[in-house]
Amino acid sequence: MALDPQTFLQTLEERIGFTNKDKHLLNLYADWGKQIAPEMSDHFYSYLNRDSEMSAILNAKEGRLHRLKDTFIQWFYEMFTGIDNWGVSYAERRWRIGLVHVQIGIAPQHVVPAMATVIYHVGKKLRTDGKDLELYDALSQICMIDLAFIEQAYVEVSSAAVLKETGWTEGLFRRLIATGANSIQGVNR
Repeated sequence: MALDPQTFLQTLEERIGFTNKDKHLLNLYADWGKQIAPEMSDHFYSYLNRDSEMSAILNAKEGRLHRLKDTFIQWFYEMFTGIDNWGVSYAERRWRIGLVHVQIGIAPQHVVPAMATVIYHVGKKLRTDGKDLELYDALSQICMIDLAFIEQAYVEVSSAAVLKETGWTEGLFRRLIATGANSIQGVNR
């Protein structure tokens, strides 16, 4: 079940339709992205800090929230630059970010709506600043790709832990998950 970040990124780009035109557009607006990144970080962490569970995680260690805000600013800017044109370095960095989310306990149930908050505020900022709405589409796509890395990190870490602890094969594990999903009431196939 080991994930290859570059292959995963390429798969997501194809699924979402994230094109070279989108990459070019993001690059074109990289300075603007860097300029608004602190504001987007504030929106992101204001949203998360309203939740008591997330607030406890964000403030569990002295200086954590400040470091996370700085990391967010860098992450946001990197969506515009692609680090290495959305290549190996970008994919590996996104994978590491996903693993850190797992490590400190920021679950997808928190990240998904927080990402929606960022996309919402980016849209507002785009309109206010008179930017091209195609930029909104490109940025929304790369946000979803990055979000998929975070969600996939949870799947990979959880699966690897279960396989290691139980000694099960990957095939058995997948069958058990499918059986469990089928047994939940209200699920129709």
